[in-house]
Amino acid sequence: MKKILIVTDNLPNQINGVVTTFANIEKYAVADGYEIVYLDPRSFPYIDCPGYPEVKLSLPWRIGTKIKEINPDHIHIATEGPIGCAANVWGWICNWRYNTSYHTKFPEFLKEIYNIPIWITYRYLRWFHNHSGVVLATTKAMVDTLKEQKFKRNVVAWTRGVDRENLNPTKIKKLRKSKVVLYVGRVSKEKNLEDLCVLQNKFNIQIVGDGPDRKRLEEKYPNVEFLGYKTGLDLANCYANADVFCFPSVSDTFGIVIIESLSLGTPVAAYPVAGPIDILEQGINGHMSNNLEMSIRYAMELDRAIVKSTSEKWTWQECWDIFKNHLVDL
Repeated sequence: MKKILIVTDNLPNQINGVVTTFANIEKYAVADGYEIVYLDPRSFPYIDCPGYPEVKLSLPWRIGTKIKEINPDHIHIATEGPIGCAANVWGWICNWRYNTSYHTKFPEFLKEIYNIPIWITYRYLRWFHNHSGVVLATTKAMVDTLKEQKFKRNVVAWTRGVDRENLNPTKIKKLRKSKVVLYVGRVSKEKNLEDLCVLQNKFNIQIVGDGPDRKRLEEKYPNVEFLGYKTGLDLANCYANADVFCFPSVSDTFGIVIIESLSLGTPVAAYPVAGPIDILEQGINGHMSNNLEMSIRYAMELDRAIVKSTSEKWTWQECWDIFKNHLVDL
């Protein structure tokens, strides 16, 4: 079997788009005769990032030796953190060929959380991805954004999918006096959840997930239901029992949770930004506008059967095929 090394700053038990993506394409890789191995914070000393414990800061000691011991046929650097940066430098020194991917709008993220100027982060990212054979971005809109930011390498749109086997609800929707508006994801400042929470007296708002901003939001918005992390059947039931899924973020690059919601017939309300504009069909499976409350109300009127049918094109098989077709030999 050919060996693909995934270099990532994420732990495998983290709940985010990077981990979800590689966990889902792995079975397709194996079926095609590939083995996927990971170089992640488990291999190095690491600490939680101050103010954002979900992010891990590692000391990638002797990373070149570790990569040589793994002896991969292909390398894919998935994140731009300390481990990804160290692998990038070693790849350049050793004249290795590898690919990278762009999962997170770090310039906007770091500006929101730590007030780091956006131009500084983009300068680092241009350097980081400049040695990559191909940069896999999440959507066409993100491909256009990176090209506008003068990324020199080939940038390719890389789709995502839905795990329909494990996202299979059992509970029948219950009648309620107020409509349920659901959010699934990290509860952190850059997710722009406050725009949803302010509607607590107009809808029954449920938030699935956890993060550094949860305590503050719980205290400020007592009528919002914070349900913590959900997976599998419990998560599927949350999606299926919601009237609308709301995606208030303006800094995400895709939003796997959007297509998960669509796959269960739940329409989506969002802002017209990268991610939603690449996934949603206005007035068919969701609604996008700068007025989130209006979009939620419009989305509630959509036909759930039609919403579900629009999700069929999002598959992990296609995600793997794009990834496989752009691999480069070491």
